[in-house]
Amino acid sequence: MREFYPEIEPFQKGMLKVSDIHEIYYEQSGNPEGKAILFLHGGPGSGTSPYHRRFFDPKHYRIILLDQRGSGKSKPIAELRENTTWDLVQDIEKIREHLGIKNWIVFGGSWGSTLSLSYAIKHPDRVNGLILRGIFLCRPWEIDWLYSEGGTSALFPDYWDTYVSLIPESERANMVKAYYKLLTSENSDIRLNAARVWSQWEAATSRLLVDEKAIHDFEEPNLALSFARIECHYFINNAFFPTNNWILENIQKITHIPGAIIQGRYDVVCPAQSAWELKKAWPAVKFTMVPDAGHSATEVGIRSALIQAADDFRRL
Repeated sequence: MREFYPEIEPFQKGMLKVSDIHEIYYEQSGNPEGKAILFLHGGPGSGTSPYHRRFFDPKHYRIILLDQRGSGKSKPIAELRENTTWDLVQDIEKIREHLGIKNWIVFGGSWGSTLSLSYAIKHPDRVNGLILRGIFLCRPWEIDWLYSEGGTSALFPDYWDTYVSLIPESERANMVKAYYKLLTSENSDIRLNAARVWSQWEAATSRLLVDEKAIHDFEEPNLALSFARIECHYFINNAFFPTNNWILENIQKITHIPGAIIQGRYDVVCPAQSAWELKKAWPAVKFTMVPDAGHSATEVGIRSALIQAADDFRRL
């Protein structure tokens, strides 16, 4: 099993104003003259962490991390205005141009896989390779699987009871809509309480074995608010896709790009069905089903496979 590369510090950090409202945080680490690789975080709304630099060989890669609109160190935190998939795709291009990068490898998991695929479909000439984990195509059934009764709820009924407890029984037929009302309430206490419960439900279900620390991390107000508000905003709007299956309908635009998919067999946040459908539509992709893992990139088998994929892509 592969271990993370050693901890490193960025050689450059910055903020880029991308709209009248939004400034996004970005950083570069590793080799300034190396092959560019872009890390796209999940959520949407989770932001980046220092360990995200450690999937990549710092001697070979010029490692770029960015916090998507409303997330992490980007400003304003948890902002929903001017925050759509297509705004994020444009931001990625603005960062690429700002840093003078011709093309790059794009690495993303969960929502990061959604955004990576969307960016590649819109800008295939800028993408040298795709490394994707925990595939999420953001289709209505995938959202229902996690946030409506009958999917993940059947496997985590104890945590599900906490998640539904904030919602009146009369509103539980559409949990995303019910939570959206709470997360956009004018009452800050209602917003924060809903954000913590929403976020902790996903944290509880993200690993093969429940990690109480991951659940506790969402006690931090800004993290909970950005994660829950932005996720719910995207999900209630179908991720701003024009159709329910937009990525697979457009996948032929990128099947010439080298790719790797790493999927946890027991991922109940982003079930393996979506990864398998993507693999069948993209025959040349390298597909790895990790037999003893759920959704999280930090689970041993998934972490190891991601690091190995990034190492393999050094040859591109």
